[in-house]
Amino acid sequence: MKWIVLLTLLLFWSAFLLAQDTDNFDLEDFIESNFPIQDDDTNYEDIYESLFQLYQSPINLNQATRQDLQSLFVLSNLQINSFLEYRTKNGKLLSIYELQAIPSFDLPTIRQILPFVQVDETVLQADNRPLLKRITSEKNNYLIIRSDRVLEQKEGFSTEDSSRAYLGDPNRLYLRYRVQHTNDFSIGFTAEKDAGEQLNWNPKNNQFGTDFFSAHFQLQNQGKLKNIIIGDYQLQFGQSLVYGAGFALGKGAETVATARRSNLGILPYTSVLETNFFRGAAATYKIFKNLDLTVLYSYNQLNANVQTDSIQSAEEFFTSIRLSGLHRTARELAAKNSITAQNFGGNLLFHTKSENLNIGLNYLQTIYDQPLLRNQSKYNQFEFEGKQNFVSTLFSNYYWRNFHLFGEAGLSQSGGIGAIGGLIASISNGLQMSVVLRNYERNFHTFYGTAFGENSRNINEKGIYLGLKKQFNRSFSIATYWDKFNFPWLKYQADAPSNGSEYLARLTYKFNKQLSAYAQLRVENKERNVDNTDNSNTYALASGQKRNYLINFDVRPKGILNLKTRLQFSEYLLQGEYSNGLALLQDVNFDWNRFKISTRYAIFDTDDFQNRQYLYEKDVLYAFSIPAYQNTGTRTYILAQYNVSKKIRLWARWAQFKYIDTESIGSGTEEIKGNTRSEVKFQIMLKF
Repeated sequence: MKWIVLLTLLLFWSAFLLAQDTDNFDLEDFIESNFPIQDDDTNYEDIYESLFQLYQSPINLNQATRQDLQSLFVLSNLQINSFLEYRTKNGKLLSIYELQAIPSFDLPTIRQILPFVQVDETVLQADNRPLLKRITSEKNNYLIIRSDRVLEQKEGFSTEDSSRAYLGDPNRLYLRYRVQHTNDFSIGFTAEKDAGEQLNWNPKNNQFGTDFFSAHFQLQNQGKLKNIIIGDYQLQFGQSLVYGAGFALGKGAETVATARRSNLGILPYTSVLETNFFRGAAATYKIFKNLDLTVLYSYNQLNANVQTDSIQSAEEFFTSIRLSGLHRTARELAAKNSITAQNFGGNLLFHTKSENLNIGLNYLQTIYDQPLLRNQSKYNQFEFEGKQNFVSTLFSNYYWRNFHLFGEAGLSQSGGIGAIGGLIASISNGLQMSVVLRNYERNFHTFYGTAFGENSRNINEKGIYLGLKKQFNRSFSIATYWDKFNFPWLKYQADAPSNGSEYLARLTYKFNKQLSAYAQLRVENKERNVDNTDNSNTYALASGQKRNYLINFDVRPKGILNLKTRLQFSEYLLQGEYSNGLALLQDVNFDWNRFKISTRYAIFDTDDFQNRQYLYEKDVLYAFSIPAYQNTGTRTYILAQYNVSKKIRLWARWAQFKYIDTESIGSGTEEIKGNTRSEVKFQIMLKF
């Protein structure tokens, strides 16, 4: 019977599915369409990295767990349950076309997940060839070389002040190699030199060729040894209160699925962000059939602002960790690798055979070789200080029918408590909702956590989040959320406990395959310091409101051309003072199969920093561009891509900001004299 169903589906739908050539899949469009938001709080590089890895090595649906399917952020609980029930009842899928036979799977959903999943019939039996043979014959094997620079001269390259002068040239260089097979192995390295940094071998100054180098070796599914990594890595367990890595989105247009996290385990670290990763070794071992143990050790050198206590002793301490990763000047270079951080800990995870329940325990101990002593301010009195910290949490996920209940809670060495819990429900085939409660105390200290919240760190915050998503039909959908939060202690620019709220609504309408549109409204209210009219020496709090409006049209006529038109507008109101910002863009893109050109022309006019406009831009593979459009001017870029062969791909990009009534751009060593800032970028990808 199954073969008859499959044959029928093949006859009617093979033409449609075969037309979906994943080589022409636009990952940037997918990210922008599903997860857009107008701010810079989200780590888009990690999002891009995680999605690209899924794209390069799709999830095998015959082996996919609930956590794997959940990590796509596309499928609802109803759809995940429907898939797992279908696979249990009918056995392993025979073809990707069989997705159409699964209840609750419609064509729009299939189109969305198709680039990230596969039904690999060759892995129905394990590949028993030697590891070296599997590595050398792997198709997902590539090298990327990139160079880019700003054409105009920055102050740091021309100043005669030796303490401020950039030591290197204006070129940014990037090198990346990766060979990987899903659920088997991964080997890779990444090297980068930022603009202004030296390409130099000088161990005395912590210089070893490129300024940043990262590498990893990963092996999976070796009997009871489920996963082992040597080199640079991240972890993700529970709701990311202790271990937060990978595809961890915050609040955005995907209002339901992004409220939770998945147990992704140990992941290779391949980004060029030079902080918040582990360097050492980690492994996951299956103790019993339903019990896994993960252990880790990390020894990593960090950039920090180191000082000497000359009054009480000659002991050194550091006041903060430098997160920029830039080492262009003598002062920045002196801060490189100035402290060390050791981490050890792990995770114990119990899971039932049906995957409807998992319970886990996280523990992480961090030890610095020097104490952290902050520059004292009123708002940071409860921040971490000292040489070592531990954080431990208990988490659980429970799936019942179309409901997912999740939570994680624990405490840090200070005694501070952090907790998050929620519910995601598929109420009907087209209706989903999410509820998330969180409470991160002012003295809860977690260094690698990225749990859901308003702040960039999980500290000093309480909140409740409600999300809703309704698909009325194939054409029309609406997504909305409301988030209420408060900060029990002082924070930067708020010298008293403060409150805030945020809501978003987005309507999407697809007229046909060639034309789609969406409109979005996002309103944020947040208290901040303002001058106190009764006492000029103190501040009072007032609520500032920012409203963002967005209208987007995508036109994809049959042929080589596709167009995008977008209007963004924002308003900011604080104590009766009003300001606004506007950006209007037109994208014109051409696709001649092996040759692609993407272009943009945008105009923008913003009154102040509060109304800067963030706009996603197409870039070369593995680069992510979402600059702030600020002041008044135009933005233009041209991106050309040429696939020389199946083994060689080339990119070239030129982009320019041109400002009106501006005599200089930027400040300090980044200042450019004049009103233009132009960038060029070249990249080659070699597949082996």
